[in-house]
Amino acid sequence: MTNIVVLVGRVTRDPESRETNGGTTVTNLSVVTDRPARNSEGKTYKDEKGFTVKDAEFHRITCFNGLGKNVAQYCTKGQMVSIEGRLHYTQWEDADKIKRYGCEILADKVDFLTRGASQDNKDAPDIGE
Repeated sequence: MTNIVVLVGRVTRDPESRETNGGTTVTNLSVVTDRPARNSEGKTYKDEKGFTVKDAEFHRITCFNGLGKNVAQYCTKGQMVSIEGRLHYTQWEDADKIKRYGCEILADKVDFLTRGASQDNKDAPDIGE
C-alpha cells in the first residue's frame, strides 16, 4: 500500500511554528494549487479578459522538527514550494459533541522553488543546491 502526496504550489500565508511540551517543533503552512476549471461539458473556458479560469485548492501542510524549523525560518507567503509527504486524516468531537473531520499533509520534504518576499530568508541556501 502507498500513501504519497506531491504538490507544487504557492504558500498562502507565512508559516506558523510552535514547540510541544516534549520539544518537538511543529510548523503549519497552507499551500494553494490550481488547475483549469471545466464547464458542464467538461471543457476548459476563459474569462472576459481571455484568461483560462482556474479552480484553486488549499492544502494544510504540517512539518516536524528540523524540517519545520527550516520552513518556519525561510518560507514566506507567495513563495513557490514543492511538498512531498503523506495524507493524514483526523477525527474529533467539538464542544457541541459534533464529530468533525480533517485532512492534512504531513511533509517529509519541502523544496523552495522560489525565494520568498521576506528579508529574513536572504541567507537561505541557493535554489537548486
